[in-house]
Amino acid sequence: MLTQTVAGRVFDYSHAVGGQHLPQPVGVALGDGDVVYTLCRQYESVSNVPWNRTAIAAKVSTCTIGTVPGDEAFVKDFGKYGDADGEVIWPAGIATDSQRNVYVTDEWLNRVSIFDKDGTFLNLWGSSGDGDGEFNRPSGIAIDRADNLYIVDSLNHRVQKFTKDGAFLAKWGSFGDQEGELNSPWGIAVDTQSDVYVADHKNHRMQRFTADGTFVAIYGSYGSGKGELHRPTDVAVDPDGDVYVCDWVNNRVQVFAPDGQFITSLIGDAQQLAKWHQQTVDANADVIKARRRVYTLEPEWRFMMPTALVFDADKSRLLVADTQRGRLQIYNKPKDYIEPQFNL
Repeated sequence: MLTQTVAGRVFDYSHAVGGQHLPQPVGVALGDGDVVYTLCRQYESVSNVPWNRTAIAAKVSTCTIGTVPGDEAFVKDFGKYGDADGEVIWPAGIATDSQRNVYVTDEWLNRVSIFDKDGTFLNLWGSSGDGDGEFNRPSGIAIDRADNLYIVDSLNHRVQKFTKDGAFLAKWGSFGDQEGELNSPWGIAVDTQSDVYVADHKNHRMQRFTADGTFVAIYGSYGSGKGELHRPTDVAVDPDGDVYVCDWVNNRVQVFAPDGQFITSLIGDAQQLAKWHQQTVDANADVIKARRRVYTLEPEWRFMMPTALVFDADKSRLLVADTQRGRLQIYNKPKDYIEPQFNL
């Protein structure tokens, strides 16, 4: 369903952006104007030797993404694979501050790397451990209006709060499945009231906290039905307070009202190939023929293990990192949608 009208809201599928410049996207953040930063990591061929054919490629891909299909352009990559300054090995989360500086968490190196909006390396901080300010597989990152950073310290089963310069401010959470406890949390978001939302990955739920870590509410429960979750990986909140959760194993995005009531599911609607994907297909006659022989292309439209998402408030749209499909799928949330009337 390309357009859903439900509970007084409209979710209108726009288009997909993906292909050669967005291999295996695992994070997405907003820059100035149409600029979007996509965190990518993939295995790529590096050798003909059977036991050494692949290596990890990690980067931030900078693109401009307009509001209509095909209105996207590649700008540049930065943050290549490695452990030197400005490099990343297993990046997991990405966010931008008020100056559009880009912050990237690295699960392998247990640190945060900071770049300016043009991709120039600025700084890094963080170390391995379980003390204040230390990390064990940091993943999701979110930044509030005061430029405070909230970082999911995944295998320490907690959230840590920092200044943008890396000074430790606070922490909350511990291993468990009770209210306020976490089990390998992953994604994180902050709303306009500075409440913090955490994708509680192995507890199959999303938890909401105040800015100081006081428990507020739980959204979702284990399963594959309406309002249920299976290994959620990320969360976003729009200006209306609606909550979007990447339901990773169930291959969908679950949408909740501010009070936690289930609204709807988004399952992916990319009936048209993204521009860069289409260019790849058009360059290969055998692929064109093979696509014409399949019974249906519908599986290609749908999400495959979506990992991350962000809500673009300026354009009132949701960008979902459709990880295994190598693309972003975009849904608009129009405020002035008018249902057409037909005389049949």
